[in-house]
Order: sequence, then structure tokens, then C-alpha cells
Amino acid sequence: MAKEYYIKNMVCDRCIKVVRNELNASGVNTLEVVLGRVIIDTEDEISDEQKLNQVLVENGFILISSPESILSEAVKIELINLLENLPIKIEGTLSNLLSAHLNSDYSKISKIFSITEKITIEKYFIKLKIEKVKELVQSQEYNFTEISQLLDYNNMNYLSRQFKNETGMSLTEYKGLNENFRNSLDQII
Repeated sequence: MAKEYYIKNMVCDRCIKVVRNELNASGVNTLEVVLGRVIIDTEDEISDEQKLNQVLVENGFILISSPESILSEAVKIELINLLENLPIKIEGTLSNLLSAHLNSDYSKISKIFSITEKITIEKYFIKLKIEKVKELVQSQEYNFTEISQLLDYNNMNYLSRQFKNETGMSLTEYKGLNENFRNSLDQII
């Protein structure tokens, strides 16, 4: 019987690979592993769920079951995916995009996210974008203006002010550090 489980803190392709490999090594028959979700084919639901939980805990993930937590995690995954394909292309507003992708009213999505995560969706998205800025600065592939355009900022000055507000340093100061001061995406809040 196929059973679907939702997982908190899966933020990248490596997370998918770790969960898939660890579950398979534990003898759990995985049918699908994507960001935030796994589907297993189970004969012994209790045993497989215990193995799943053990794999998740050992690797820094959390099994979630409440509809509110599942929705909040879905918001995070949508926003993380949005930053994977640069330049960011949002037709309309972020709220319209999330409503359409999550098949729910934005006011409901926003309220649940704010309650469960203790941060607004907009503030969370800014934090994600700042981490992406750090990644792009470290890659040395783009200048600051190009980075601002890739991340859909109206201008470089707006990006620069937002970066300073979030990190306490200017883009130039950060670039001059030549060190990785990025936060893991599963730790952003």
C-alpha cells in the first residue's frame, strides 16, 4: 500500500538523495522522494514509519503531519524552487503565484505561515533571497547589478540596502571577506 509522508527541512537535491538512499538502505521501499514529501510502498506501516522517522531524525529532518505545518513547508519549497531558476520570473505578485501553486487563498496561506513559522512570507522570502545573493557573490560570476536583476530587484541600490539591513554589512564588505557566511536554508527563520 502506498503511503505519503511530509517532511520538514528538505531544501535541496542533496536532501532528496540522502532521504532516498537512507530509506532504501533501511529496507523501506520508496516510490517517490521530492522536496518535503516521500511516498513509500509499505506492507508493515508501523515498522516502515519507525524506520522513516529514524532516518529523518538522524539526518536533521522532521516528519510533519498537521495541515498547517504541511502548508507552511509547501510555501518554503515553492519559494526555494523559485530561486533555483534564475532570473526570477514572477508573473503578477508573489501572493498570486503562491495562491495558484498551493490552490488556496493567500490570506489563509499567509496567516498559517506567520503563525507556524513566526515570520511573514515576505520576510522569509527576503531572507532566502539574501542567501542567494551571498551564493552569487561568492561565485564571482556576476556583478552586483546583474545579481539584482537576476533576483528581480528594481535596482541595485534596493538590493544593497536590503542586504545591509539583513546582514549588517554592505555587498562590497561581504565580497571582500572571501569567506562563506551563508546560512543553511533549513535554518532560515
